[in-house]
Amino acid sequence: MASALGIGSAPVARYPAWDALFVALSILHGGVLLLLPIAPVIAIGQWWNANTISHNFIHRPFFRRPAANRAYAAYLTLVLGFPQTLWRLRHLRHHGEIGRAAPARGSGRAVADARYIAAEVALLVALWTGLAFLATSWLLTAYLPGWAIGLGLCHLQGHYEHARGTTSHYGRVYNFLFFNDGLHVEHHARPGAHWTELARNVRGDGPTSRWPPVLRWLDRLGLEGLERLVLRSRVLQRFVLRAHERAMRRLLPAAGTVRRVVVVGGGLFPRTALILEKLLPDAEIAVLDASVDHLNVARPFLNGRVRLVHRAFEPGSALDADLAVIPLSLSGDRRRIYERPPAPAVLVHDWIFAVHRPSAVVSWLLLKRLNLVRPTSASARRV
Repeated sequence: MASALGIGSAPVARYPAWDALFVALSILHGGVLLLLPIAPVIAIGQWWNANTISHNFIHRPFFRRPAANRAYAAYLTLVLGFPQTLWRLRHLRHHGEIGRAAPARGSGRAVADARYIAAEVALLVALWTGLAFLATSWLLTAYLPGWAIGLGLCHLQGHYEHARGTTSHYGRVYNFLFFNDGLHVEHHARPGAHWTELARNVRGDGPTSRWPPVLRWLDRLGLEGLERLVLRSRVLQRFVLRAHERAMRRLLPAAGTVRRVVVVGGGLFPRTALILEKLLPDAEIAVLDASVDHLNVARPFLNGRVRLVHRAFEPGSALDADLAVIPLSLSGDRRRIYERPPAPAVLVHDWIFAVHRPSAVVSWLLLKRLNLVRPTSASARRV
């Protein structure tokens, strides 16, 4: 299995163009550090490189000649501030938890790795000693704080990639910028696969998160808790009504004729139902929520024209409506809404980075946008 991880001696398939891009980007990273050596750049660069270039290099070394790979590992060591070979061994032991172990201690390769680690540590000691003499103030006020923050971001990233079991994030922006790093379930299933192959093998049956790993702690805040905060403030209620109404006004003309609306998860503060009562005065509106308590909280805000239905919604099923509205707090696989819309027109509340045209920003402060989705077939299947 060693060759499958890109660490064995057997030849592996190469992707020269992508490998060259990674090498070029790592050189660019080094150049940016020289031109803009401030703590935020150091921190973000270390976090990004460790989870893209350095990570891909661990699984699929970029060069055929071992000497070239060792030299490049030394370069990454200097750029990132920690020994690349040590990072490789730690990461491969991590993948060993699913049955692919790193080389046994005492083997020839383990001895060689120990030598490479010692050499890389010596490089770092030489670099930091030189900086301590030549740029003491910068080392203490910019480099070391940025380096420490970067390591913290890397730790946060690794923790939340596995906090609920190995978890994937399918956001297009993140996976573009991080070379499909979000496809983590798929990566663990095939650690030696090239990053470009992961998107062709999306599993869809493992844990997913709407947040990239380093922001996944936001799940702990709880969207329901934020909703209940809105319930206690008239100022917040007016703010969310204005923001959502502005986005809906932009997208509703493209939704076609709307006579029946189903708002999924519209309990608690029923802002969507209140806005659609105003914008679609002749439409029948129903709020579908799995929680009776949420519906009871919403009832006093409505004038009785909106029908409240106690029922759960499962992504992939269809709704008897011309327009469906899907909440940000949807329980289930959000991708199925985009792949198989449950109505002829669907307004999907999503995070600001999840752009599906046509789309309208609800609020940059709330990190939220609204996407309009139409099925590819003539109409949605009714049940």
